[in-house]
Amino acid sequence: SSSEGFGVAEKIVLLTFISAVILMAILGNLLVMVAVCRDRQLRKIKTNYFIVSLAFADLLVSVLVMPFGAIELVQDNWIYGEMFCLVRTSLDVLLTTASILHLCCISLDRYYAICCQPLVYRNKMTPLRIAVMLGGCWVIPTFISFLPIMQGWNSIGIIDLIQQRQFNKASNSTYCIFMVNKPYAITCSVVAFYIPFLLMVLAYYRIYVTAREHARQIRVLQRAGAPTDGRQHHPDQHSTHRMKTETKAAKTLCIIMGCFCLCWAPFFITNIVDPFVNYTVPGKLWTAFLWLGYINSGLNPFLYAFLNKSFRRAFLIILCCGDERYRRPSILGQTVPCSTTTINGSTHVLR
Repeated sequence: SSSEGFGVAEKIVLLTFISAVILMAILGNLLVMVAVCRDRQLRKIKTNYFIVSLAFADLLVSVLVMPFGAIELVQDNWIYGEMFCLVRTSLDVLLTTASILHLCCISLDRYYAICCQPLVYRNKMTPLRIAVMLGGCWVIPTFISFLPIMQGWNSIGIIDLIQQRQFNKASNSTYCIFMVNKPYAITCSVVAFYIPFLLMVLAYYRIYVTAREHARQIRVLQRAGAPTDGRQHHPDQHSTHRMKTETKAAKTLCIIMGCFCLCWAPFFITNIVDPFVNYTVPGKLWTAFLWLGYINSGLNPFLYAFLNKSFRRAFLIILCCGDERYRRPSILGQTVPCSTTTINGSTHVLR
């Protein structure tokens, strides 16, 4: 929180912007959860378990964290007491970290789905493993949120500085200050951002390389004049379809990755730098970086809506009250030469 205060015009702009962000996050994440619950095809896709859990985490951020931060920001005062300040701060760290870890798990799931054979993917992403990964997304953040914050480990060595900033004598205002010492800043940032970021970069790089390699192999076969008789035509079609699907998936994930970095990198870089520059980062800059991270919780549903055909169809059905034009066509009349599996809303051939 900032102890520098804002002018009347700034508060009006802030209130309008923050209200839009909160409303976008609540409606968007609710839409994702309802879409998966109502669409039977979406429920069959393993990745969507992570997406629903991610939407739930982002929804809690928009309901339990953002409103109290917005009230303090606009009123320039914290009115809920010291204990609730600790609870709200712990929830902030817990839920935003859980959101980031879910994005990491989604990238790993996409890596196994696209870079491995379908049978390998099915063996790797078993229901038990998915449950363990989802549990880790919620349990791991507890060890860097409620446990250290409620015990005061983050404030060891800087208690005097925190108390000094909690109360503004000039305006007689109290603030919910969350400051961290060097050990906590490094530990929290590494667990909540840098390790997931590294895993996401490696996964997306492998997806990109795999998509390019498959595209190269298909071009070589086409140039060599591969047979196009009835027996060979269908596998080639499916290979081309899989290459296009993987290329689109790589682009989609890169966009999500770019938005993730744009939203959270400034905050976590500042989070590590600030303790080493004697806590001289301006309060308003902290506020801007924090709300930029919150925007990511409202942005994820819209990325899925515009970049994922299955979710886009499900959203249109919900928003248009079940309009038949947007329903998935029946697959009973389709002829498929091989057994298939559905990965991220796209059909892949099991060879």
